Amino acid sequence: MTVVLGKGRGLQIVVDRALADACTDVQAQLAERADFYRGSDAVVALGERTPTDDEMIALRDVLAAYDVRLAGVSGPVQLESVAVAAGIPYLGPTAENAVAPIKRSRPPREIELSESARSLVADFAGARADLAKRREAREESAAARAQVAASIAGTGAPGNAMRAAAPEATVHYHRGTLRGGQSLQFVGDLVIVGDVNPGAEIAASGDIIVFGALRGVAHAGAQGLESARVVALDLDPTQLRIATCIASDAGSTRTAARGPEHASIVDGRIVVVPHAKADFSPREARP
Repeated sequence: MTVVLGKGRGLQIVVDRALADACTDVQAQLAERADFYRGSDAVVALGERTPTDDEMIALRDVLAAYDVRLAGVSGPVQLESVAVAAGIPYLGPTAENAVAPIKRSRPPREIELSESARSLVADFAGARADLAKRREAREESAAARAQVAASIAGTGAPGNAMRAAAPEATVHYHRGTLRGGQSLQFVGDLVIVGDVNPGAEIAASGDIIVFGALRGVAHAGAQGLESARVVALDLDPTQLRIATCIASDAGSTRTAARGPEHASIVDGRIVVVPHAKADFSPREARP
């Protein structure tokens, strides 16, 4: 694009195309600020271009329409005769330091970082990579938990899971009392250090061991493992399930705890015996 620039008390017009097209650019720029340019003198840098007599006259007339006087042109030696014929002073070859008609982007600067700055850049890069890995791990863990919960729910285990673990784990350790309304589900064996109060629900695909009182709902072998066991220091559940077998203690009365007890499936039904008399012979492999 042809550029119109202020230079001293006048104007410099740098032409980057055929003069006929440049006249259109110049006219548009002068029209935007006609009062500002009015009464100015202008010099035109044509570079290596040699316009015709008619093109030079057209440029002079465009400038005159906005009261701008064409004070001279610069360009190749051949331009001199054309300029003289149009009554325009010839200023000689265009200077090499004439303003470029197109803005050029600045060359990239070499920035030298200090040792501490380089260290910070490396730290930030490592932190971003670590955060990305943690985010991916959380997303994978969330997907695994959803799959586990859906799998257990499909076997009739209590819903409203409070927490579920990843499928590759085999034993889950929970410390604390489960209050009424809370639920804990897990694929594998489940160990709870604390009480399971009435109204709480726990489920596991393997064994359930409670180092405390089990008074809520418990479902061991929730994915069909009939060799699963339920062991508690005080075994008094409102409902006990092992695989597809269900036993309920609702309505029973107990005057005192009987001590640690062991529940398992014997001959197709759930049998509860004192822990000391339980059969701990090897069982089938866990799924």
